[in-house]
Amino acid sequence: MNRIVFTLAFLLATSLTVGAAGPEKSRPVLPVRIVKGLLHFIDTMTINGKDPFYIEVPKRPWQVIVRGNINQSDLKLKSVIDGGSMFADVVGELEWEPRIKTDPSTYTGIWAGYRGYGLGYSWNVGGDKGHILTFGAMGGSYGINLRIHRFENDEPEVYYAGHFLDDPFDPESTPVYEANTNELLLRRPINTRTLLLDGYYLFNGRHFSYAAAYDQSVIQRRSAGSLMAGAMYYHSHINYAADENANFIMLMDDIGRIKQWQASAGVGYAYNLVPCRGLLVSALAMPMLTFFNRRKTWRYGSNYKDQPLYEEMDESEWRLKEEPLSVKDTHTSMTLNIDARMSVTYNWKRFFVNAYGQFSNFHYKDGNVKGRLNDWYVNASLGVRL
Repeated sequence: MNRIVFTLAFLLATSLTVGAAGPEKSRPVLPVRIVKGLLHFIDTMTINGKDPFYIEVPKRPWQVIVRGNINQSDLKLKSVIDGGSMFADVVGELEWEPRIKTDPSTYTGIWAGYRGYGLGYSWNVGGDKGHILTFGAMGGSYGINLRIHRFENDEPEVYYAGHFLDDPFDPESTPVYEANTNELLLRRPINTRTLLLDGYYLFNGRHFSYAAAYDQSVIQRRSAGSLMAGAMYYHSHINYAADENANFIMLMDDIGRIKQWQASAGVGYAYNLVPCRGLLVSALAMPMLTFFNRRKTWRYGSNYKDQPLYEEMDESEWRLKEEPLSVKDTHTSMTLNIDARMSVTYNWKRFFVNAYGQFSNFHYKDGNVKGRLNDWYVNASLGVRL
């Protein structure tokens, strides 16, 4: 966080120094000239090809934004295992479906940048014990956004279903089908890290601005829409491989870690509605075809799994094997995902307020284990142009 703030402060101070220099000053030193050239390049990329009747480029190029963020991650895993070989009171298959659904989490943070190129950092003030790092670079007809989110959860909601015996020691006991949902308290939390990198290209960058809706580096003056081409890279790492989670790992068909990589591309449409001066409502929908879908899973054995069927073991004695039983790397077929966003902005002369949301959905499957991750967030922000 300190490095980010220092870097942004340095660039801001440098640009102000450049702007204050008059013709009587000596030629700036090399680092200043490099920064000045970079900022001039960004100015050119922002202005080129824009119709000023539709898109206004503010005279003040810097933006400092205070943000509040509400987000939720909903991770659902599902496994079907031979429960009869693991539990004395289970007959046949056992369906085990943990749902790691975080409470809506609240973050606060700051974003600063020059004409849409900047960094942001948000820290958790309630919810999933995580943090979010963002980077944005938005030009006239293109844009790149990076979002890194880390969180943990130790109380997954678990659905299970199977045939259970009232008394496993009674040979005449009849198995009864039971399905239920309970919260499971883990002694060690499930740690999840996601990285989402997306980019786009506008086919109507002359009249439509994506930046006007999502970082307010320019202002949309009249309503316009655009066909968009987009690409997305997604990576997630789910890790609950700890001795204390030996029973949970066994129920997940021995899987204790999952990594996933996805690359997608698609074409969608976005529209900026300007119902009155200063107000902008923007919406985007883009179906995306996932053409690269790789996952890596780690399976673990444990003394909990190896214990005799009718014996109990104290939780403090649970141990995973030192080495994973197997590490499986697979590539799967193409799938269809959806990227959907909406934004509302109001601009004054120097100040602006904005709220926007995004929803993403990802799927994966590995043998008897499959899952999906829904991730949504809503940002509310107050910004000033400097």
